[in-house]
Amino acid sequence: MDAETLVVDCKYGQARGYRDGATYVWKGIPYAGSTAGDGRFRSPEAPEPWNGVLDCARYGPIAPQSPDGPIAITPDMTPGEDCLSLNIWAPEPDGELRPVLVWIHGGAYVLGYSGQKIYDGRHLCETGDVVVVTVNYRLGALGFLDLSSLSTADCTFESNLGLRDQIAALEWVRDCITAFGGDPADVTLFGESSGGGSVTTLLTVPRAEGLFHRAIAQSPPATSVYGSERAATVAERFLEILDVPRVAVATLRSLPYEQLVAAGETLVGEIPTRVPGTLAMAPVVDRDLVPKYPVAAFQKGLSHRVPLIIGSNRDEPSIFRFMNSPLMPVDATAVHAMLEALASDRPDLDPERLAEIVAAYPDLPKASGAMALSRDAAFRMPVLWVAEAHARHSPTWVYRFDHATPILKATRLGAAHATELPYVFGNFGTLGRDPTFWLGGRKGASEVAGRVQRRWLAFARHGVPAALDGSRHWPPYEPGDRLTLLIDARDTVVADPDREMRQVWGDRVMGFT
Repeated sequence: MDAETLVVDCKYGQARGYRDGATYVWKGIPYAGSTAGDGRFRSPEAPEPWNGVLDCARYGPIAPQSPDGPIAITPDMTPGEDCLSLNIWAPEPDGELRPVLVWIHGGAYVLGYSGQKIYDGRHLCETGDVVVVTVNYRLGALGFLDLSSLSTADCTFESNLGLRDQIAALEWVRDCITAFGGDPADVTLFGESSGGGSVTTLLTVPRAEGLFHRAIAQSPPATSVYGSERAATVAERFLEILDVPRVAVATLRSLPYEQLVAAGETLVGEIPTRVPGTLAMAPVVDRDLVPKYPVAAFQKGLSHRVPLIIGSNRDEPSIFRFMNSPLMPVDATAVHAMLEALASDRPDLDPERLAEIVAAYPDLPKASGAMALSRDAAFRMPVLWVAEAHARHSPTWVYRFDHATPILKATRLGAAHATELPYVFGNFGTLGRDPTFWLGGRKGASEVAGRVQRRWLAFARHGVPAALDGSRHWPPYEPGDRLTLLIDARDTVVADPDREMRQVWGDRVMGFT
């Protein structure tokens, strides 16, 4: 072995990592077997032990997904059903076990991969002296389309496959991370967008209990978890798009995955257009892996007893309007359609309550008002519903990310959805011709990023997000004062910054079933 490589011996065999600055990185380690063939639409199976030394110089195959989505797939990434792999950044093992951060990427449950440049774990690893793990998991029709209602005596379709993959990855970390210098008893699970929604869901999944000891949920769509009846309707529509009769559902196991992805892509555009505010594919309350609607489980005191950081961005929907994406309603017509569909879907909701909510957004006829209501329905209120409930039994911190560089302000994107990611990972300039600093702001952004990283890393190491550098103290969120960290050029702590909005929405969860 030379100084540029490092071979470790884990449960399933030897793995060769490569030096990356002051860290070593292992890419593409399988944490489960292939999901092709008999593994399609079934729970992940443990990986087969390998012979010899597994060379971990390249990322593994990414989950099958649309090649034309808003998340660019770089030429070195190959999609495939043997996609259940993870990547590890770690300091050179010296006998000391370090905190582990496990990242679940976002992408509306249909896009993304762990090898995106923005998720490179080297900077966090070096800055915090921690082990960073990023995970691939099944997406779209192969991961978050619940076909269990189509199961027959001869063909079983399981639910929540993407969540099952994430649990399998956490089990692999529990069993194997010690070999890489990580402490399996000190794991922080963190994720953004659908990755954040996965975190809030896993916080209520009994099978995930004990697999992580702290959690960070960035912009989680925590209420975008649906019931089995809605899932069955979407499954039937999926068959229609594929022109597969119900009696021939077994053929879904043998169709080229590209056909399944294409049909799923049709659903992704169709469902939120028909019913604004809903997703085609998302976690499902199957009464098996996911026993209850997650936010309802939080409110019943059923979330795991672990410290939690949770928050959202001030201008979440602006990026969806910029991309002309149907994933969020961003104009008055779509917002009104969402509210009408919600009233139809939830007859238990008081019509007067919906009217009061609409009245609280006098600018609703304008794009700004529509986006504000959409933001609060999809992100801000779910964050507060979760925080209010979790804080009753476990330390909880709430943030709002307000920082935007001059170009993002000038283009009216502001602190849009996902704009906090480079601040968390310390990886600016990963978008090719990145416009982030076209009008300056690099120094200020670097200072904000430093504070965010120090808080996240302190939380992973000590369970308290204290930036031990003289930064503003961030007190826990409690239902009495609701202290919230507003992250901007200067951090401020504000009591109940969204009080008027919170009071209008109330504490009864509003979401589609």
